[in-house]
Amino acid sequence: MIRMKLAPLWAASAILLGGLPAAASQDRPNVLLITVDDMNADLGCYGHPLVKSPNIDRLAARGVRFDRAYCQFPLCNPSRVSFLTGLRPDTTRVFDLQTDFRKSTMPDVVTLPQLFMKAGYFTARVGKIFHYGVPGDIGTNGLDDAASWNQRFNPSGRDRTEQDKLKILSPVKRIGSSMTVLEAEGKDEEQTDGMTATRAISLMEEHAGKPFFIAAGFFRPHCPYIAPKAYFEPYPLDKITMPSEPPGHLDTLLPATKGSTVPYPYFGVTPDTAREAKRAYYATISFADAQVGRLLDALDRLKLSDRTIVVFLSDHGYHLAEHGLWMKQSLFEESARVPLIIAAPGKTKGKGKMSPRTVELLDLYPTLAGLAGLKPPANLQGASLEPLLANPSAEWKRPAFVQVSRNDFSGHSVRTERWRYIEWDNGKRGTELYDEVADPHEFHNLANDPAQARVVEELRALIRKNWPAGSPSNEGPGTPEGNARVKKAA
Repeated sequence: MIRMKLAPLWAASAILLGGLPAAASQDRPNVLLITVDDMNADLGCYGHPLVKSPNIDRLAARGVRFDRAYCQFPLCNPSRVSFLTGLRPDTTRVFDLQTDFRKSTMPDVVTLPQLFMKAGYFTARVGKIFHYGVPGDIGTNGLDDAASWNQRFNPSGRDRTEQDKLKILSPVKRIGSSMTVLEAEGKDEEQTDGMTATRAISLMEEHAGKPFFIAAGFFRPHCPYIAPKAYFEPYPLDKITMPSEPPGHLDTLLPATKGSTVPYPYFGVTPDTAREAKRAYYATISFADAQVGRLLDALDRLKLSDRTIVVFLSDHGYHLAEHGLWMKQSLFEESARVPLIIAAPGKTKGKGKMSPRTVELLDLYPTLAGLAGLKPPANLQGASLEPLLANPSAEWKRPAFVQVSRNDFSGHSVRTERWRYIEWDNGKRGTELYDEVADPHEFHNLANDPAQARVVEELRALIRKNWPAGSPSNEGPGTPEGNARVKKAA
C-alpha cells in the first residue's frame, strides 16, 4: 500500500514546491546512486552463466534492467562528466583523464547532484563518483566537484597499502592498467570499497529523516584486481574460458579499431595468465556486488526502500580479450555497453522486467530530475527514461551515440536496436557496420556490403546530425600530445 501512495505524493510535492524549492519536502524521494568502475554486463541478471551477482540481481528484480544501455565515451573521466552533467563529451570537451570540467570547460554547469542540492536535498559523495585515478588517487578527491556535494568522503583501505603483495601477471608493471591480482586477507570492511559502503550506510542512517542524494562510488572491478579470498572461490580456474573467434578475425580489424587501451596480446600475457586475470575480474565483481547488498540491506533495515530511488550503473564496459582487446576505449559492444538498473518505488511499474530499448547514461540526469519533480537545466542532451520505467517495451526511437579518441582523431558510433555503425576520422580511416541481431559478437563488418548501402546511408546521417562538421571531436579532440595521455588509462 505504501508503494501505491508514493507516486501522487511526489507529484503533489512538485506542484506545491515548484522546480527548485528552498527546502526539500519530506515527501520527496531519496536517491541512492551506486556506481562501479570498469564493469561490463557479465552479471547474473544479464544472463551470465558463471558470474555471481545476487545483490545486483535483487535490485534488478525491484526495478527495470536496461539491456541496451551505453556510455557516451568508454573512459572514466569523459563518461562520468557526461552523465553527471547530462551533456555529451563534445559539449563538455572532456576527452581525457586530466581535464577538470569545472576549472577549464564548464565552470557554471549545474551537475546532477548539484540540482538536488539546490532543491534542498542533502547530497554526499563517498568514493569514486567523478573521476580519480586507480590506485594512485585512492583516498583523495581526485577530479571531484566540490560544488556538487554537502559532504564528501575519500575512504582508503588495505588494497591501497598492500600493493606490494600484488601478483603481476604481465610484463607491464603499471598496476593501474595492467593485469595484477591479489587474493586479499581480511574483511570486506577493510577494503576501500567496503569502507565506502560503511560510510554510505552511516550517512543514510544520519539523514533518514530528510530527502537525500547519496552517491556511493565503488571502483571495483577496476584493476588491480583485488578482493578478499572468499570471492575467488566460486571461480575455479578450469571454469574460466576465453572468447573464441573466427579464424583470421583479428587480421580483419581496422588499425583504428585495434587502437584501444590494450590490444592483443594484452600486455604480453599468456592464455593461462589471461584466464587468471579474468577469474580475478569476476571475483572483484562479486566483491562489489556484496557491497551493493550491504546498501540494499541498510535501506530495508531503515525502512527507506519504499521511498528511495536506487540507480546502479557502470561508467563504461570492459573487454576480456574479445577481438583481442583488454579493458576499454573501443567502440565494440563489450566496451560501450553498460549495466544500468533503475528502481523507483511507485514509478517502476515494469519492475523486474528488462527493457530492450537503446538508452544512454546521458538519460540518467533528466530521469532522476523528473522522478523527483525537479526542473532540470534546459540544455540537457538526454531524455527521461520515465516512460520505460512504466512500460519497459514502450515505443522509443532514440539511438545511442558513443565516441572515443585516438592520438589525433576520433571514432564515432551510433547504436540502434539492430545496428551499430562506426566511423573513424569521419570515415577516412575506415567504417564498420554490424548487424547486432544476426552477429551479436560483431565479427562481420558489413560496411562495404552493397546490400547494406541504404542502412549505411541512414546511419551515417545520424552520425552527421549528432557530430556536425566542426564539432570538437571532428576537429580532433585536442593536441596529439594531449590525446596521447588518453591512452594512459587510470
